[in-house]
Parts: sequence; C-alpha cells; structure tokens
Amino acid sequence: MRVFSSPADRRRALLALLAVLVGFAGLYVAVRQYLPFLTDARALRAWVAEFGYLAPLAFVIVQALQVVIAPIPGQAIALMGGYLFGPVAGTVYSLLGVLIGSAVAFLLAKRFGRPFVERVLRAEVVASFDGFVERVGVPGLFLFVVVPGLPDDVICFLSGLTTWRLRTFLPVMALGRLPSYALTVYAGDELASGRFGLAVSLLALVAVLSVAGYYNQDRIRAFVESIGD
Repeated sequence: MRVFSSPADRRRALLALLAVLVGFAGLYVAVRQYLPFLTDARALRAWVAEFGYLAPLAFVIVQALQVVIAPIPGQAIALMGGYLFGPVAGTVYSLLGVLIGSAVAFLLAKRFGRPFVERVLRAEVVASFDGFVERVGVPGLFLFVVVPGLPDDVICFLSGLTTWRLRTFLPVMALGRLPSYALTVYAGDELASGRFGLAVSLLALVAVLSVAGYYNQDRIRAFVESIGD
C-alpha cells in the first residue's frame, strides 16, 4: 500500500478506486447474467461447504496476503466473505486473515529492519511516519486505524520498526479494523440474501467513510498526534 502525498497522486488513486468499484459492479452483472450459479448464494455456499476447512483456510490466506502485498482491497475480500460464509463466520475469517497479515508485516519489519521496509514502501513514506506509532500510543493508533481509507497496512510495517511488542500491536489492529470489516461482511451477507437495498446502503456508507478518511488523512493524523502529545 502506498501513501500519496500530492493532490495529483490522490486523484489518480481515487480514480483507480472508482475503476475497481465499477469493475466489481460490471463483474457482478456479468456473473449474474451468464453464471447464475455464482449468484445463487444458497447453492454457492453449499458448494463451498463441500471443501470443508480448505475453503475458509484459502479465504484467510488471501485476506492475509492482501495486507502484505496489497494487490486488491481488503474490503472487497471481506464482501466476498460475507457472501460465502455469512455475517459471523465471514467477519471471523476476514479479521483472522487481516490479523495474520498484519502480524507477518510487523514481524518482517521487526526482523529485517528499515532497509527491508524501504524496499516494500517508498522511502519518503517511511520517513513521513517516523516515530508516529510511538508518539500516538495505543489510543492514537486505534483512532487512526478505525477510520477506513487510511494507510493502515503501511502502519503494520512501520509498527515493526518500533519498540512495540506484537501482543500490544495486534489487539489494537483487531479492534480498530473490526467496525468497517464487519459492515462490509454484513453487506455481503445481505447481497446473498437478496436484500440489495440494505447491502448497497452499507457499501455506500463504507465507501463514503473511506473516501472521507483518505482525503482527510493529514488532518486525522494531526489530530491523532495532538492527542498523543
């Protein structure tokens, strides 16, 4: 995950996000038209259940990988988790995957240090967040990660460069990420149940909060740091 400091970079990132959302919408329409099986949630869930523990295991692995290498948004995977596994199991699997990925990023940074992190992230990103986690402490980091749209995956790597222990870091990430992931998973379950109105409303809420968080990340960061001071 990258942090874009210039307005032009942020506009390009927003356009990319919108393109992803449009792509998912188009994919859903195409699947609904040409592959009815995939839009029959009951049949699809029954089929997934035939794989036993392998299905949730694969899902957790994919969710963990998106934290470390970030090829696709974690919220999109969480939406799929709600569709496939329901609200409770989907939330548990999503959060478990995110925490595993966060722990891997944290421990890699802790083991290989700043040179490794600067190869994964841009050097200016690392420099801009120097000391951030230790300055804001547990309450500040929670407030930062609870807002969707902020570079929380970046924080996972940078937290590994601090004196924090994993047992302190993970609970903060779990509690901070739970609200937005739970909403997205629930939206996926609503899609599976055919209640499209509520599903779209929940997704719109998460999207609005994410865009607002993204465009106001500097203000949010300054506010969090002021609390830490």
